[in-house]
Amino acid sequence: MTYKFEEISAYVKDVFQKNKGSHDWDHTERVLHMAEKLAAAEGADIDIVRYAALLHDISRHDEDISKGYVHHEEKGATESKKVLIMFNIDEITADKVSDCIRMHRFRRGNKPETIEGKVLFDADKLDGIGAIGIGRAFVFAGENGARVHDPYIQVDKTYSYTKEDTAYREYLVKLSNIKDRILTATAKNIAIERHQFMIDFFDRINAECKGDL
Repeated sequence: MTYKFEEISAYVKDVFQKNKGSHDWDHTERVLHMAEKLAAAEGADIDIVRYAALLHDISRHDEDISKGYVHHEEKGATESKKVLIMFNIDEITADKVSDCIRMHRFRRGNKPETIEGKVLFDADKLDGIGAIGIGRAFVFAGENGARVHDPYIQVDKTYSYTKEDTAYREYLVKLSNIKDRILTATAKNIAIERHQFMIDFFDRINAECKGDL
């Protein structure tokens, strides 16, 4: 199955040439590496996990250009199955991968039931917190023309995909809640340290912007 994975990887990497930096091929590779680590620790089916990690953002570009109207996890579940079938992966495997992708989205309240789905969910979420998560949040904010920082931002009076959709807003709305949504024991241990790093970082940048440091 290795050669199939390599062929599909090449295909996905080419598709991702149009993706924005916050959800690009680099993100997919990081999720893949973490997913492999979690799968080994949690006893998940490595083939399902690897395919799911590889294809989890296959429709992210569609969501970005629609400003969130298209939900990439839903469209991605359908598209990932098409890709796998195109590369002659059996339908049972394709369905399992598709289910993992459908359930990996944080903001939609999804909760995967299979261990493979939980591994993908956690691997993707871990890439959204810690140092790399902060970096991606700033990239995402820049992609949408947002301000660098506003320590006084009011989440309930600002909106996604606007100038006020800063990295700090992303932290308050999403990233600060990820630690408590992690599902596997292995990932929970990783999330604790990454979460604290974000607290320290935003405390620091807020203090600097207010002239306290």
